[in-house]
Amino acid sequence: MTQGERVKEVRKALGLTLDKFGEKVGVKKQTVSRIENGVNNVTDQMVLSICREFNVNYDFLMNGEGEMFDDLPQTVLDELCAQYDLDDLDRTLVEMYIEMPEQVRDYLKQEIRKRFLKEDTKK
Repeated sequence: MTQGERVKEVRKALGLTLDKFGEKVGVKKQTVSRIENGVNNVTDQMVLSICREFNVNYDFLMNGEGEMFDDLPQTVLDELCAQYDLDDLDRTLVEMYIEMPEQVRDYLKQEIRKRFLKEDTKK
């Protein structure tokens, strides 16, 4: 299956028209049609836009490997780690923080303010 065919498969799975799909990724419906029919190639920017906008698995879209869609929380965390050059420990710390109950996060923030930011927490 070509990249264009995979784009069409994604669009159909989402139940979107050529027009609506193109609108979401910033191109006209004719551009989407030309990609799906193999007239035009998918640009790197278009691949990134499709993956970001529709939570599509990059490897699926590029190479036909893996599931069509990514798990959203994992994708957001992956993007965060890539954007800020976070290593495995950083990632684990972020995951731990996200999974903490709100009361524990509030306590942790209070302690960070007090110990590291030297803020008065009694306000």
